[in-house]
Amino acid sequence: MQDADKKLELPVPAQDNGQWGSDAIAEMLRALGLPYIALNPGASYRGLHDSLVNRLGNRDPQMLLCLHEEAAVAIAHGWAKVKDAPLCAIVHSNVGLMHATMAVFNAWCDRAPLLLLGATGPVDAAKRRPWIDWIHTAKDQGALIRDYTKWDDQPASVPAALESLLRAWQITQTAPRGPVYVCLDAALQEMRLENAPKMPDVSRFAAPPPADPPRVLLADAAARLAKAKRPLLLMGRMSRNEDHWAARITLAEKLGALVLTDMKIAGAFPTTHAQHAAAPSTFPSEAACELTRQADVIVAFDWVDLAGTLKSTYGDKDPSATIINVTLDQYLHNGWSMDHQGLPPADLYLVADPDVTVAALNDKLGAHKKGDVWPGWTKPAQVQLPEGEAGKPLTVPVLANALRKGFAGRKTTLMRHPLSWAGHMWDVEHPLDFLGTDGGGGIGSGPGTSTGAALALKGSDRIALAILGDGDFLMGATGVWSAVHYGVPMIVFIANNRSFYNDEVHQERVAKMRDRPVENKWIGQHIGGPDVDLAMMARSQGATGIGPVFDVTELREVIPLAIEAFHRGETVVIDVRVEPGYDSGMSSALVKHVERS
Repeated sequence: MQDADKKLELPVPAQDNGQWGSDAIAEMLRALGLPYIALNPGASYRGLHDSLVNRLGNRDPQMLLCLHEEAAVAIAHGWAKVKDAPLCAIVHSNVGLMHATMAVFNAWCDRAPLLLLGATGPVDAAKRRPWIDWIHTAKDQGALIRDYTKWDDQPASVPAALESLLRAWQITQTAPRGPVYVCLDAALQEMRLENAPKMPDVSRFAAPPPADPPRVLLADAAARLAKAKRPLLLMGRMSRNEDHWAARITLAEKLGALVLTDMKIAGAFPTTHAQHAAAPSTFPSEAACELTRQADVIVAFDWVDLAGTLKSTYGDKDPSATIINVTLDQYLHNGWSMDHQGLPPADLYLVADPDVTVAALNDKLGAHKKGDVWPGWTKPAQVQLPEGEAGKPLTVPVLANALRKGFAGRKTTLMRHPLSWAGHMWDVEHPLDFLGTDGGGGIGSGPGTSTGAALALKGSDRIALAILGDGDFLMGATGVWSAVHYGVPMIVFIANNRSFYNDEVHQERVAKMRDRPVENKWIGQHIGGPDVDLAMMARSQGATGIGPVFDVTELREVIPLAIEAFHRGETVVIDVRVEPGYDSGMSSALVKHVERS
């Protein structure tokens, strides 16, 4: 029976009538300290489901019912983006795992820790029910996602399952991090146990600490940076830890270095700092490329696509700067996925954790203090966003300006943004101000990852805010239901341009290449006739749905209403109708990207 506040579904107390295989597995999940398990139910793990409810009482961990497997995995991914720690998701058999594959790939590309459980079988054919158990049994289910998980297993006994969960928990938290998968035989779950298996001491199976940089290479890197006149720090995939954040600022100030960050990933350095040199971008902007060309020493701290950044900067020429690459990412590179990007040159290659290396460089440099930031350099003035006019169509920059003003003075986490969002539209002053995107470019993940991030922020002093594209929302809209059902407050603005607009840009490019009418680029792209009522979709799931909003005056009025609803614990979705298009600075970088294709 569900209690009044909708935060916890409490089961009727169950009698202790022996122990089953899944009971031991559930106890292991509790021992790992998991607060929640996001799932879409299925008969393949009915044994484990029963144990979570009737053995554990749906507490520690609490089940989070999701309406789609992608949402379950995306919620766990969103949680990790805030907590730097894994959550668990469970999906049903081979069919549930096939639904979840895109979300697993997103977490993989985002280097997010995540424990994914699944089930199959019974593996013993003699125990299978006719038809359904046969089509939901796979000989090697982990093969579906093996190329984009760190590790997978299908244990054949209850003690082996306990060890498998411990190993998975350890591996997913070991840098470089990523999702892991454990597949549980249905028959193993439903096996009656004569004696309870010995539960291991989880504290003795902790993940190893992040890797230190090699001493000789660290000394060499520090010496080169101490002599550099124009050092540039590329702050990439780094932690949400406030001490780490402060250490990055210390290093930049000690060196007089300029800093660049990336919109594809969470904020790693305050964009308002005097040494943050250019607005974050999805693709290298001309301003960022120009700074990179001027640098004499470049340090890339787990930078996403260093080779692509250098190619955008130097073209086919060799980089003139000394390149210091600090990353553990090569340990995840394989022959199936090209998410490892191009192979960058490096004069020093430190296979080490980026935040550990920042701290080590600070120690190595000691009292070294650079007199000035780059000679002759001054931080560009902040780009002014348009106010918009009453009665005129809204644009994404106008939406951004209204949000900046409406949320000013409030601690706000921007959990997600659409491709039309530009880096100068949102200031980043804290490690939780900005969480980037989904890693793998998987459209439809936004509602789920936002719900997971908002769940992780629940009870904090921060407002959970997401700006989603209409296509992203439509593909994953049921992620909102879980947020409402479990009382997770968040605010979602949908920048609804009624189109898969990025593909319009590509179709325009192809038409020009082939001397065909660019006027046809919208066909097969526009979402209209009928017009989808996104606010109504949100209301149908119990959320507070507002809109459609067409006018800047109305937009300014709904923002404080949304904030008030958030503080009442509501999930709020606002449909804002914006014109298709990109910010001018971002557009030039995107056009270059499209032209390269």
